[in-house]
Amino acid sequence: MRMTIIGGGILGTAHALEAVRRGHHVTHLEREVEARGATVRNFGLVWVSGRSAVELEAALRSRELWERIGADVPGVGFRPVGSLTLLRTPREVAVAEEAATRSDAAARGFQFVDADRVREINPALRGKFIGALHCSTDAAVESRQALPAIRSHLQASGRYQWVPGTEARSVSGRTVVDDRGRRYDADLVIVCPGAAHGGLTREIAGDLPVRRVRLQMMQTEPLGETLTTSIADGDSFRYYPGFAGDALTALRDAEPQDDVAAERRMQLLCVQRAHGGLTIGDTHAYDEPFDFDVHESPYAYLTGVVEEFLGRPLPTIRQRWAGVYSQCIEPGELVCRVMADDGVWVVTGPGGRGMTLGPVIAEQTADLLEL
Repeated sequence: MRMTIIGGGILGTAHALEAVRRGHHVTHLEREVEARGATVRNFGLVWVSGRSAVELEAALRSRELWERIGADVPGVGFRPVGSLTLLRTPREVAVAEEAATRSDAAARGFQFVDADRVREINPALRGKFIGALHCSTDAAVESRQALPAIRSHLQASGRYQWVPGTEARSVSGRTVVDDRGRRYDADLVIVCPGAAHGGLTREIAGDLPVRRVRLQMMQTEPLGETLTTSIADGDSFRYYPGFAGDALTALRDAEPQDDVAAERRMQLLCVQRAHGGLTIGDTHAYDEPFDFDVHESPYAYLTGVVEEFLGRPLPTIRQRWAGVYSQCIEPGELVCRVMADDGVWVVTGPGGRGMTLGPVIAEQTADLLEL
């Protein structure tokens, strides 16, 4: 088949990869010269920890696919590092212990570990904590390198054309017309617009059950030592449905979040990049219009939390940024996948799970369309 894919983020690129893998020809359009949205403004985490029961099977399958992609495309920087959710209070420990004794704990790779074992697993953690929930299935990729590496791999197939700096203006039948008037005829069109819910997306698919979410993050200079796992704090329990239960209810009732963390709907996630620096975040804002400023108080709060866990000052902050992603609000759905017309599909809204679930969402689309 000839396919036109609109959108150069993780979903568009994952769909291109899956289509080429199945023998099809792909023309891939991206309005920017290089993808600049949520795909490159995230942690690069392949995050199984905390996924809901509905999401778990998909997350584990996507991790398998990322491992395969990493073997085929070393430039994506796949690393099966696992994660440690570091705990500071007995009530956080109770949530971790409850999660580690559930029937799906083995599939998730969950194990509660004490502080001494934390330091054995990740010697860079020399600060204050009383234990951790270890998740051996979590992994990481290099979010700013993965897409160019995958595209280079696809171009070697001879069945992939990358067309950057090109905005799709209309889709009529299965013909896409760009902002220079060029036409792209195909057997199938897949639109992966990210957080661009208006414009072409609304024209062909109407108002979708999605919302936009804004976050803030930062990146340090190299740490100077290896952080052998990704890390999170106990606040992350509050935001992931896989931790729901009596222990989490008790935690929420008895231990409200810090005021800054609560106001910004914050959790700590931290992953070491291939160059040695740490990507640290994040915040959540759901009510538009979003601020165009980045605010300092969340950065100061997160810096304090990471330094407490490391037992040392952070390296200099190299850069700070904000991003916006698209989140499907249909209960139980991984993504919003809509047939806009015969042979024209829109796929968007994986939420903060885009990097984790991109490959499996593309695989599911390909199976649905019998590619």
